[in-house]
Amino acid sequence: MPKPKKPKIIIEGVTLEGKTFRPSDWAERVCGSLSTFKNRRIYYSPLLKPSFIRGHRCVVVDLGIKEIHPELFEHIMDFANANKLSVCHEDGSPLESNHEANKDEK
Repeated sequence: MPKPKKPKIIIEGVTLEGKTFRPSDWAERVCGSLSTFKNRRIYYSPLLKPSFIRGHRCVVVDLGIKEIHPELFEHIMDFANANKLSVCHEDGSPLESNHEANKDEK
């Protein structure tokens, strides 16, 4: 039987005040921590991918990263909190707080 998929969260490049977050390549920089290079191409990890959603740069975070790279996950969530970035579930519903993602999901 296949393993159930871990839920994902989206960190949007929009502050809680509604301003676009700068620099414009922030998502690629964040995702670069788990990326690899081969044949002069960058390959992003399925756990941490840059994306473009609802007209904004975003980072899609697979919550499986908490088990594999807990320190990196905490760093990413701290980055989102420090920069007051909007964080939501992949279905678009808001998290109660940015640290809600730290809860163990059963």
